[in-house]
Amino acid sequence: MCSAEKYAVPHGVPSKIVRYITKSKFRHMMQSGPLLHPQWLSPTEIQCFSQEKAALGECPLWDAETSSLWWLDCRAGIIHQTDTLTGHHRQFEVPAPAGSMAFNSDGRLVVALKEEVVLIDPASGRRQCLGRLEEQHTHLRLNDGAALPDGRFLVGTMHTFRSPGEAPLGGLYVVETNGFMHRVDQGLGVVNGPVTHPLTSDLYVADSEARHIYVYSGTDRDLWQRRVFVDTKALDSSPDGCCFDAQGGLWTALVRKGQLARFNEAGQLTHLVQVPLTHPSALCFGGDDLRDIFVTSISDSGRLKAEGALDGQVLCLRGLGFQGAARPRCRIQTAS
Repeated sequence: MCSAEKYAVPHGVPSKIVRYITKSKFRHMMQSGPLLHPQWLSPTEIQCFSQEKAALGECPLWDAETSSLWWLDCRAGIIHQTDTLTGHHRQFEVPAPAGSMAFNSDGRLVVALKEEVVLIDPASGRRQCLGRLEEQHTHLRLNDGAALPDGRFLVGTMHTFRSPGEAPLGGLYVVETNGFMHRVDQGLGVVNGPVTHPLTSDLYVADSEARHIYVYSGTDRDLWQRRVFVDTKALDSSPDGCCFDAQGGLWTALVRKGQLARFNEAGQLTHLVQVPLTHPSALCFGGDDLRDIFVTSISDSGRLKAEGALDGQVLCLRGLGFQGAARPRCRIQTAS
């Protein structure tokens, strides 16, 4: 546990981390796609934001209306909310495992549980089911999701422990504003980080298993045809949660490298940030002017484990020099 104070490097951890890319690695990166020699960024301040240690911290959401940060411990089925002005924290449970959540315009939350998407009233805990997966499997569940600019909710699945050559079940699903849930794409192993470009209608979705970030362009959205935007194999990590800055830069958590990466609109790697986390999982911009970055992390996801001093905590990074793009809210309306 830690308080929201400036992070002090634990004993035995060097205060300066040597950051480098070997010549052979750089040549491989250049051969693998349109990657630039990245600039390393160092935050001016790192705060340990959360009092709670999550097993599988995910889905940080900044609520500008209340100056609060929300996030999930997916494995425990706990939704957290912390008011950054008062420090007041509250949490409530949902059936585990949970996959993701988004704000709805009526004050409720859209939450992806294992096999169903529900609307939850944080005040009363009342749940309303919107839709369920049409396929059930021990190793298939709903995973990351996000609100779309038109008010719909998009969510993907993860199908793990498959046999060699076995196609993944599930895929990518949309919950319409009337609450109707339907599948729009298939063939994705572990969906993470869905996010819409702030200046276009393009949708970006990571498949952590394939180590790809895909883009669905606005002109092809009705057909749901995807193309590879970034291949992160050369970075030795899967991409996890994603967000955009106001300049159109896509940020992702490199969950197996302890780093954050930023890509420009051409898919070129422009910046890297080393964080004192073994497995950073997701990130969002927040704070009054959206210039802080909040990063969730993993201590025990069932597949990834870490025992570092800050693993499982939420960090707040300041002074990276980028401003975030505001995220939309869902506008799902259903009969009670």
